Amino acid sequence: MPHSDRGERTAPSTRPRTTHATAPRIRDVDALRGFALLGILLVNVQVMADPYAGQGPYGSAAERVAAWLVTALVSSKFYLLFAFLFGYSFTLQARSAEREGARFAGRQLRRLLFLWCLGFAHAVLLFPGDILMTYAVLGLVLFAARGVAPRKAVGGAVVLVVFLGVLLIGKGLLALAATASGGAAVPEAVSVAAAYRGDPASVVHANLRQWHDLLAGDMLYAPHILAAFLVGLAAGKRQLLADWDRCRVQVRRLVGYGLPLGLAGGVFTAVCRNGPLDARWYDVGDAVGVLTAPALTAAYGGGLLLVLRTRRGRRLDGVLAAAGRLALSNYLAQSLVMALVFTGYGLALHGRVGLVPVLVGCFFLYAMQLTLSAWLVRRFRHGPVEWLLHKVTRGRRA
Repeated sequence: MPHSDRGERTAPSTRPRTTHATAPRIRDVDALRGFALLGILLVNVQVMADPYAGQGPYGSAAERVAAWLVTALVSSKFYLLFAFLFGYSFTLQARSAEREGARFAGRQLRRLLFLWCLGFAHAVLLFPGDILMTYAVLGLVLFAARGVAPRKAVGGAVVLVVFLGVLLIGKGLLALAATASGGAAVPEAVSVAAAYRGDPASVVHANLRQWHDLLAGDMLYAPHILAAFLVGLAAGKRQLLADWDRCRVQVRRLVGYGLPLGLAGGVFTAVCRNGPLDARWYDVGDAVGVLTAPALTAAYGGGLLLVLRTRRGRRLDGVLAAAGRLALSNYLAQSLVMALVFTGYGLALHGRVGLVPVLVGCFFLYAMQLTLSAWLVRRFRHGPVEWLLHKVTRGRRA
């Protein structure tokens, strides 16, 4: 989530400008957030546009390839990047409170409560796969663990990821022991599509039903998100993204080791979830994805930071950082646009548009968000939702 510190990246070309009330904003944090918005959109749109949520039967080879690529390269990677940045920004907010002589506990609890309420409204009205409520609840755990040393935080993250991976492998092996492969729940998918094409009351009812079904998944994968929180907390305590020269070598290693491992895991996950293996392999694929997605997430983030240091990457840096500063507003705006396009709030195209044009539309929407964000940050310090979050977090001091 966007944090309240403001300024410019310290390397390689500009120096931060500070005032008595603010510290330099770490531009890399914003750029990574802006980049993650695209991955979040490509995954979320399948829930909004497709009654099978990206797992159903497709009529063309192009759609099957598109679904396969999204699973292999995008799914489960970008929410981890957002979670890592949430943990990193937690340390920035703590330092901000310390500089201003404010009580960090009060600020953080108000912030998390606001995020939970916002996420609840988001899930009910727009997108049942909301992540803000999960962040808010796990944020309490992060707050409780704020005194943990960086090394122990990373160790705890590893334990959480391995635990979840082993749990899913066990679940997957039980599924493989079944005598027959499963199939898509066609009647249920048809019912979901009809509900989303109905009037606004029908859309809300469908969101509530979908949200109820997704809660078990949110709880199951909570250790994955918490692990990313803890790694972000450790990185923030060491201020790695604030000192590029100190982390340059580590970033290159992350890309060199993480990319092949993460790609291999992503390909295996796609083979299990999108074919040619049948549905009994779904949980085994998820287990491999859980264990290897952090490697690909790290490679993506590290690779982006390396690109942004090149001559051609400087312009991209500014564009992504602008979108990242308004990440919460952009995240909610994506859901609003998807709801207007795919539900009875607007065009009611749920289940009526192929996956390929839907994904192409996502890139157009993302390009529009980049353009609008760049325009907004030149004129305003905060985005609309960030401004409200800032006011609630700081309370009377805002």
